[in-house]
Amino acid sequence: MQISLFLLAAAFMFGSIIGSFLNVVILRLPDPDASIAFPPSHCPKCKNRLNWYENIPILSYLALRGRCSHCKVRISAQYPIVELLTGLLTVAVVANFGLSLTALGFFLFCAALVTIIWIDLHHQIIPDVISLPGIIFGFAFSFFSTFVTWQDSLIGLLAGGGIFYAVSYSYYLLRRQEGLGGGDIKLLAMLGAFLGWQSLLFIIFASSVTGTIVGLFAMRSQKKGGATRIPFGPFLALSGLFYLFFRPQVQELFNLYLNLFR
Repeated sequence: MQISLFLLAAAFMFGSIIGSFLNVVILRLPDPDASIAFPPSHCPKCKNRLNWYENIPILSYLALRGRCSHCKVRISAQYPIVELLTGLLTVAVVANFGLSLTALGFFLFCAALVTIIWIDLHHQIIPDVISLPGIIFGFAFSFFSTFVTWQDSLIGLLAGGGIFYAVSYSYYLLRRQEGLGGGDIKLLAMLGAFLGWQSLLFIIFASSVTGTIVGLFAMRSQKKGGATRIPFGPFLALSGLFYLFFRPQVQELFNLYLNLFR
């Protein structure tokens, strides 16, 4: 698919602007008393309202050298990272799916996952207000998507939620403590709805491997042993994003693996 550089540049700019809004959602959504609409963008420390030129995605952070222009407190690098990541994901969606309903659906999917990743990293929660509508939208989206059929989407959301629920419940029966949170179960159902049941094996495998590796490093650094807790949602979300953009390569590797045993 031939996509012009102008269109990709426009996609990046649009995505980075949405990323700026996602930063507001990430900051305020976990707070039940906060609104994502009011007050307007301001410094979390001194509460001064930001001028328009301080709200330009990525560029304002660089121009201000990562500090508030009023109180000079350091601004979290999360802000430009989220803006850059959302811009790049938007470019990837447009490059793969053009300007289509499929591209629009997966743009919203990527935006939701970026938000989930950062909220889970900060608070170790995956908001139901994102995942539950995401499951419904993912299934509805399958009727228009060129990526997955509605049958694959339905099986994906049922199997995704069912597999993790079974694992979590089995762990509870064995250890009498929660292994996977309910948010992870709903997130996998959402991933299955958008990407189809064929994605689940890769997502579970890739997220488990990467999560285990990071978990071992966390156990060593936190020195808490088996009590160490890390959010699993980011590993699921990143694995889902990888599958979205590299599905042919994932399927090829899987076929090569199966051929080894024939």
